[in-house]
Amino acid sequence: MTVWSVIGSGVAGLAVASELASRGAQVQVFDPSGPPGPHGCSWWAGGMLAPWCEFENAEEPVLRLGQLALDWWAKRTTVTRHGTLVVANPRDLPDLRRFARRTEGYRAVDQGEMSLLEPDLHGFSKGLHFPDEAHLNPRQALLDLHHQLLAHGVTFHQKPAPTGLDNTIDCRGLHARDVLHDLRGLKGEMLVIRCPDVALTRPVRLLHPRIPLYVVPRGDGVYMLGATMIESEDSSRITARSMLELLSAAYALNPAFGEAEVLEIGVDLRPAFPDNLPRIRRVGRTIYANGLYRHGYLLAPALAQGVADLALDNTHSEMVDEDRA
Repeated sequence: MTVWSVIGSGVAGLAVASELASRGAQVQVFDPSGPPGPHGCSWWAGGMLAPWCEFENAEEPVLRLGQLALDWWAKRTTVTRHGTLVVANPRDLPDLRRFARRTEGYRAVDQGEMSLLEPDLHGFSKGLHFPDEAHLNPRQALLDLHHQLLAHGVTFHQKPAPTGLDNTIDCRGLHARDVLHDLRGLKGEMLVIRCPDVALTRPVRLLHPRIPLYVVPRGDGVYMLGATMIESEDSSRITARSMLELLSAAYALNPAFGEAEVLEIGVDLRPAFPDNLPRIRRVGRTIYANGLYRHGYLLAPALAQGVADLALDNTHSEMVDEDRA
């Protein structure tokens, strides 16, 4: 039986391995960094399954293919389907109207309706509710995939993949730039905070002139604040400006966030192609799956399905880069 070797155990690699295994393929995974953890970009994601909101500044495939993610992830981990709430300060209401024009799948809500959806939000007279969106805990999702793959007989190797392997799928992110020369890294910065005095049940996006903040509940008063998108490949430290603006924007949602504990600071580099859409390329005997940009959990299922179609059936999905393959 053909054995497929997946290189990389981030969200792309684990999603590809999961999709292949679900179709009956024999799979092994290589990653010298070991199981999912803080060393991986996917560990620091927001975990929002928000194709309608992301359509505000993304290409059409993000909206269409991103919708596949909700059911795909629900079969593999816990998905909370409470939708997304988008708000803006009174001075930024033109940004809210612009956001509405560039998206779909929402209903406009007034202050009274918002107080029913999220009683701990104050001072917002208008908002947009995207009821069909969802979110997950990305760390738990990675661990769930890892455990399920082990249970299905997938073997994991904490070492580099041997050279010369047939049937290899490379999901190394930015480490694949030795072959994918048009990949670039985008710096993302985020915070994990604890604030028991604020209870939110769904992701809330605050439109902001510089940083469109999002707050994602992780349970037990813990929230992820994110995230910047900086055209930089310096992932060593968060900038003072980014931290100030993330915390200031959270404070604008509810002043109680000013008393929050900062639990973690995350900085990562997200792999992206020039158009910020993922690509599947076959180079020699290796299939490369990469370029998830800021849409890791949203587009990983579609990427994985496209890889499995190509690997097992030689069927080319729209993500297959014909000009480069």
